[in-house]
Amino acid sequence: MTKDKKDKKKKKADKPQEAKAATKKHKLELSNHYETVEAHVDRMDKKTYEREIEKLHLEMVKLLEWIKYQKLKVVILFEGRDAAGKGEVIKTIAERLNPRFCRIVALGVPTEKEKSQWYFQRYVAHLPAAGEMVLFDRSWYNRAGVEKVMEYCTEEEYTEFLRSCLEFERMLVRSGIILIKYWFSVSDKEQERRFQERIDDPTKRWKLSPMDIESRNRWVEYSKAKDVMFAHTDIKQAPWWVVRADDKRRARLNCIHHLLSLIPYQDLTPPPVKLEPRRIDESYVRPPITDQNFVPEVY
Repeated sequence: MTKDKKDKKKKKADKPQEAKAATKKHKLELSNHYETVEAHVDRMDKKTYEREIEKLHLEMVKLLEWIKYQKLKVVILFEGRDAAGKGEVIKTIAERLNPRFCRIVALGVPTEKEKSQWYFQRYVAHLPAAGEMVLFDRSWYNRAGVEKVMEYCTEEEYTEFLRSCLEFERMLVRSGIILIKYWFSVSDKEQERRFQERIDDPTKRWKLSPMDIESRNRWVEYSKAKDVMFAHTDIKQAPWWVVRADDKRRARLNCIHHLLSLIPYQDLTPPPVKLEPRRIDESYVRPPITDQNFVPEVY
């Protein structure tokens, strides 16, 4: 075989190797990217989570019965960055509870009338009566976070909030309210992954607002605002509790377990009710079912 033919054969043989190497390199780059997103998270498996959450659901039912019995007034604030998992833990807490005594408050953008009121006024309207627990999905701390970062309030309004929030919360506690504040802490990489998940899933896309997109560009500004907020409002009567939230399942379990530890309670679960045989009134004649409209049985 001539030297030219050998060189051509070598070049031809090298091409698949080069292509293979390039493909491998590309895959490694993608793999490394996702490893940086997830490597720091030891994600809990679904089976373990479901086993543990059932136990906590039962304890939450006991706690709410105790709150009703003792006529306690409980307020729980859930704060954190967008996609930190606040809404999901609130949903999990309330899932098995009596909605007459456990309420969720998620206020939207204030109306023009509300903007003219005392800042805390629209939140006061949702505070609990005796025997109630209220879960705030974001709260008056909007002013220290999103309003500050997105410039929805003036510097004077922001400064006044930091000054008056302490007295407002101390006043709530003095009135007998148990005030608990949670901050869900999520990393920038995990937030990015969740944003992308919302984009890819049509059933979750509604969760991603233009404000969420803008907030990802202001990560440092939010960090600064959060640090200032903690420095001014982490008080003895109502301290901040930080929940590591990169693993959603662990975050829910840890938050609920901690909540149960903050309010001493006793088991007031009523004993099972014995159902007597149903009494049948044979004198009643039902009208023809053809007079009724039935939902089509598609499934």
